[in-house]
Amino acid sequence: MPVYRPPRIASSEITPEACFLSRRTFLATTAGGVLSLGAGAAAAQAAALVAPKGKYTVDEDLTPEADVTGYNNFYEFGTGKADPAANSADFKPTPWTVKVDGLVSKPREFGLEELLALPLEERVYRMRCVEAWSMVIPWTGFPLAALLDQVEPLGSAKYVSFETVVRPEQMPGQSGFFQPLPWPYREGLRLDEARHPLTLLSVGVYGKTLPNQNGAPIRLVTPWKYGFKGIKSIVRISLTETPPPSTWNLSAPSEYGFYANVNPAVDHPRWSQATENRIGGGGFFGANRRDTLPFNGYADEVAGLYAGMDLRANF
Repeated sequence: MPVYRPPRIASSEITPEACFLSRRTFLATTAGGVLSLGAGAAAAQAAALVAPKGKYTVDEDLTPEADVTGYNNFYEFGTGKADPAANSADFKPTPWTVKVDGLVSKPREFGLEELLALPLEERVYRMRCVEAWSMVIPWTGFPLAALLDQVEPLGSAKYVSFETVVRPEQMPGQSGFFQPLPWPYREGLRLDEARHPLTLLSVGVYGKTLPNQNGAPIRLVTPWKYGFKGIKSIVRISLTETPPPSTWNLSAPSEYGFYANVNPAVDHPRWSQATENRIGGGGFFGANRRDTLPFNGYADEVAGLYAGMDLRANF
C-alpha cells in the first residue's frame, strides 16, 4: 500500500529525459493539432503536442517538469518514487487501443490516433497524493465525456470501470515472485463523476506526449480526488450498473475508499491529511507545507456531486 516517503530527490537520481523516452514511438498524425513522429520511428524525445489552453487553470507555480516526470507512483514499474522513470524505458506505448464496452449502445475499440483526433486542450490542475504531497501539473487531453458520448451509455449504466495494461515483460513491477498489487490495476468512478467537465483523459504533460512513467499513452486525471484514482496506461473502459472493483480499495478498504475525494477532515489511519508538502518549491516540510483544501480546491465545481452523502463514511 502507499507509504509516505520524504519527497527529496537528488538530481543525480533523476533519469535524463532522452534516456527514458528513447524507445518511445508515435503514430503519424496531424489531427487535433498533434505534431508527431512517423510510424515506427524511434523517438529520442517525446512528441510535441500543440493544444489551446483550456479554461481550467490555477494561479499557482507549476511543479518543475523534472519532478513531475521523476517522482511518481506507478507500481507496475516498481514501488520506489524513482522506479517508474528508471524502469520504464522498455515499455512500448504504441501501437495502442482502448476498448470501451459494457452498458453502451456502441461498444468499440479506439486506436490511439482516433483519440488524438479528439479536440485537445491544456489544463493546469493541482494533484494531491494520498501520501500528503502535491504538485501543480499542466496536462493535455480531452474530457472523458467526449469519449463516452461516442459509445452512448445505456440508461442502466451507473459506473465507469478502468483497467491498466498487463505486460510483465515490459513492466518489471508486474513480474517476479513479489507482487505488490493484483494486476491489472483497476479504478472506477460513478457515471456522473466520469462525465463531470473536470474529468480528463490525458495524453500529454508539459506540452509533450506522456512519458512512460506518467502513464503513456493515456491516463485518467480527476483533480479533486487523490492521485491513486488517476489510473495510467488505460486499455479498457467499461460501463457497469454496480460499483466496479478498485485496486487500493480492495487491497486495504479501511485506508483507501472508493471515492477517494481529497478531504483534510478525514485522516489516513497512519497520517494526517490536513496538510501537504508541495513538491518542487525548494524547501522541505517548511515553506513547502500548506493546508490541504477540501476537494483539493475544486469544491465549487464538484461538491454538488456528493450532496447529502456522509463523506466520512463514503471516503
